Amino acid sequence: MQEQDYILFEDYLSGALDAVEIVAFENRLQNDLEFNKAYKTYVHASKFLETHLENEEKQKAFKANLESVSSKYFAKEESSKIRFKGINPWYYSLAAAAILVIGFFFAQQFSNPVYGDYANYGTISLTVRGQQSEVLSKAETAFNSRNYKEAETYFSQALKTDTNNMELQLYRAVSLVELNNYNEADALFDDIIQTPSVYKNKAIWYLALSKLKQGDDAASINVLKTLPKDSEDFKEAQKLINKLK
Repeated sequence: MQEQDYILFEDYLSGALDAVEIVAFENRLQNDLEFNKAYKTYVHASKFLETHLENEEKQKAFKANLESVSSKYFAKEESSKIRFKGINPWYYSLAAAAILVIGFFFAQQFSNPVYGDYANYGTISLTVRGQQSEVLSKAETAFNSRNYKEAETYFSQALKTDTNNMELQLYRAVSLVELNNYNEADALFDDIIQTPSVYKNKAIWYLALSKLKQGDDAASINVLKTLPKDSEDFKEAQKLINKLK
């Protein structure tokens, strides 16, 4: 990948692209397999950093370490080849990206599993229902933007007139987990699990992730064991169980 691709990834994720650029980017994601894979790796690595570098001081220390390592490496490489040629600053960024990706996959394989490794909710698309269209649209936008506080507010508002909507309950529960309101979230997941619907298996999986985020590995394992074999998350659940044992 070219260095400008990494800039493009960040611009897309941060909302810096205009409408035309967004269309072009998303078309490339669909048609360029290598670009798509590189983008997904970048997203996973960024999410890993968000999970494991919880404060600004840790982030600064991590970035400083990357710069130090990459600078020394490329300084050595360049001096052995062309002693009088200046080093392209982008080499440092690429080295940092490489170290980040390697660190991400290493952590995935050898560290204890954490909530952020599995909390990939994707992009939701809610069914618009009459007068609630504006509220649901706002809930959808907030959730997809990871603004879980606003999303939870809109989901709660929508559920006042559509109490038995399992889809809304599911995503409200997810939002509550993200806001660390575990008791209310887990109670919602339990209600969904006890009520026959197409959202039951997802509720089981998300409840297990809630327990994982709370640091209750035993409870997470017990919930994961109830996931049926025909669930789309079954294989991932088995892998998580093995890592938690």
